[in-house]
Formats: sequence, structure tokens, C-alpha cells
Amino acid sequence: MITSNHLGGMEMRKIRTEELIPIIKELCKKACYELENELVDKLKESFEEEESELGKEVLDELIENAEYAKENQVASCQDTGITVVHMEIGQEVVWEGMYLYDAVNEGVRQGYEEGYLRKSVVGDPLIRENTGDNTPAVIRTDIVEGDKVKIVVMPKGAGSENMSRLKMLTPADGSEGVKSFVLETIRLAGGKACPPLIVGVGIGGTMDYAAWLSKRALQRPLGEANKAEHLKKLELELLEEINKTGIGPLGLGGTVTALDVNIEAFPCHIASLPVAVNLQCNSSRHAVVTI
Repeated sequence: MITSNHLGGMEMRKIRTEELIPIIKELCKKACYELENELVDKLKESFEEEESELGKEVLDELIENAEYAKENQVASCQDTGITVVHMEIGQEVVWEGMYLYDAVNEGVRQGYEEGYLRKSVVGDPLIRENTGDNTPAVIRTDIVEGDKVKIVVMPKGAGSENMSRLKMLTPADGSEGVKSFVLETIRLAGGKACPPLIVGVGIGGTMDYAAWLSKRALQRPLGEANKAEHLKKLELELLEEINKTGIGPLGLGGTVTALDVNIEAFPCHIASLPVAVNLQCNSSRHAVVTI
């Protein structure tokens, strides 16, 4: 039960962690079954823009696949990913019940079992024994203002994740160095990341935080530009250059290699310029709820 009380003069909202289990379960299934409407619309728009006949054929099949998956409630891609769960937790929330991460993982476990979703997680990166239920999830929690909890479930397939990269540039490299590294990453990925891509770029912070910024950038709605003018300009320049590579849909050639480029930035050390690129394939999956 969700209740509220006062703590130190502040009204707090109590949430039992067990209530998250069915929520996470359904988000896992929804994310794998239903591509967001904005993404499908963008694929249809790209079909009209694509100049290659083979590229058009691929995009048409991707659209048909997305519509079939949603209608029949089956996975839109056989790689149902490692489950990334991002939670923005209001500072006025108090948790009760089982350990929060255990509740999240139980939701993932149930979602992948009931949804007949492929289990793709190994318990040890070197021993490589499958955990059998797609847990543990990669869980990220951020504390924000208020008493709400926003939950994003983001299944991340290996094809695009494996082509992601990070580099510690020098401040002298500047925006041109960032552009060069992003384009190098796209060319190295070729068709392996299953384009058309959404390209998440994280700039600044530290090595680890830049990587998180690049993944968080993939959560931004399609077509929503960075509010900072210089970063918005860089996003547009990169999108144009990426689509000039000729890689095309599924790497078979064409003029649509990326659907969008999203950049997130954070302050960094005077001697550093960390840059991370996290690629997302054409099956960009998210399910979001706020409780």
C-alpha cells in the first residue's frame, strides 16, 4: 500500500517495494513487444527519405515486423537484451518491504518468464553460465525532487552494445575531436549494430559517467534536441555526416544509417574530455511509467 507520513517536518510518501514487481514485469513485456509509436513513425518517414531500393525494402520489413510484434504481443527482436532499469526516485519517497533491487529483479524474472522472452544474462562474465531468468538487471537509481518514481525499462541487445565505445580525449580535441570519434565508431560498427541507429553520445563527467550519459541519451524522445544550442548543432551535424556514410539500413547500403543523434553533457575536469558512444539498433525498446 502507498501511504504518507511526516518525517522531520517533511511529508514522506511510503511505497512498498513489492508493488514494483508486477509493474516491472509488465514493463519488460511491453518494452520487448511494442516499439514506441514515435519510432515506428520515424521508420515510416525514413522509408520515404531512403534513396536505395534495397534500403526501402529493409525499412518496410522493419515496419511490418514492429506492427506484427505489437499486434501479436511477441518480441520485436529475438535478442531481448540485458535489462537496464533506470529509476528516478523522488527524495520524499520512503521504501518499505523487501530490498529494492530484489524487487526489481523479481519483476524482471517474472516478465521474462511469462513473456517467453529470451534469457541472455550470464552470471559470471568469464565462466559464462546462463542465470536462466535474465537477472540480474543493470539497475541505475537517481535521486530527484518530489515524491514520484519514474521507471524506465530498457532491454539492451548485444549487437548494438558491443559496437559502443569510450575514449578519453584531451580538451584540445574539442568538438571536432568528438565528431571524429563518433563517426569513427559508426564506421567501425557498419551493419553489425543493425541500423538505422539511434546514437547516444555522452560528453564530460568522468570515464564511467560519460558512459552512463551516452546510455541515458538513448532514453530521450526521438526528435527532441538538446536544449543547449551548441550541442543541438553538433547533433544535427553528426546525424547528417552519419547518413552520408552509405552504411544504410542493416548495413546493406543506403542514405538512412541513423534516425537520431542525442547528446548529453556534464561538467568535467579541466584536463579531461571523456566521450562515450552508445549505439542503439533499429529495435529501440523502452517502456516507461511514473508512480
